[in-house]
Amino acid sequence: MKQIILEKLNDLDFQSNESYKALRTNIQFCGSDVKLLCFTSCLPDEGKSNVSFRLAASFAESGKRVIYVDADLRRSVTIGRYKPDQAVHGLTHFLSGMIPLEEILYETNVMNLDMIFTGPVPPNPSELLGSELFIKLIEMLREGYDYVIIDTPPLGNVIDSAIVAEHCDGVILVIEANAISYKLAQKVKKQLEKGGSRLLGAVLNKVPVKEGSYRYYGKKYNKYSKEYYRIY
Repeated sequence: MKQIILEKLNDLDFQSNESYKALRTNIQFCGSDVKLLCFTSCLPDEGKSNVSFRLAASFAESGKRVIYVDADLRRSVTIGRYKPDQAVHGLTHFLSGMIPLEEILYETNVMNLDMIFTGPVPPNPSELLGSELFIKLIEMLREGYDYVIIDTPPLGNVIDSAIVAEHCDGVILVIEANAISYKLAQKVKKQLEKGGSRLLGAVLNKVPVKEGSYRYYGKKYNKYSKEYYRIY
């Protein structure tokens, strides 16, 4: 397996770290059979990629063997955000038959955390994610890891995440506070349930932090300068 260094992997503050621990614990209470997790959102920029990656890192730090799969084949932010120290191959290279599996598996500088990046944007992302090869891939990863965390595109825009969710043990919906309507969230929820997916819960993201609250630790924050997460 290839090794990479994620050069922009910033440490979390205390409260954010505790919030991810709480999210991690809530997922573990969903059952030992919940190993393959799909993350989606209603619309772009709600923070699903950051939430899913940070949760994967939290599981890894707890001693679990984890792989993070970036399956947002249309608009990935992972490479730009974490800046791997070398050029990487990705999921689309493998699913299109260009390279073997071992060429897309990367061991990171976070202990116990491996990654699969997206690769170049394909002309047929839904077809690739619905292929037998992708299904075989995630089932093989299930056997090799304690947790498989899959980041997928927003379901309010495209159908990709519903295709992936159908083959996962559970789905987590990331919702940005004060940005998504109840009607849209319910529409996405019903779409997941229609496909037979198990919705584990929702993460409320980018919650405003007010001075004087128990989350304000003597430090002045911007309106959404820190992200705190809950699962319901």
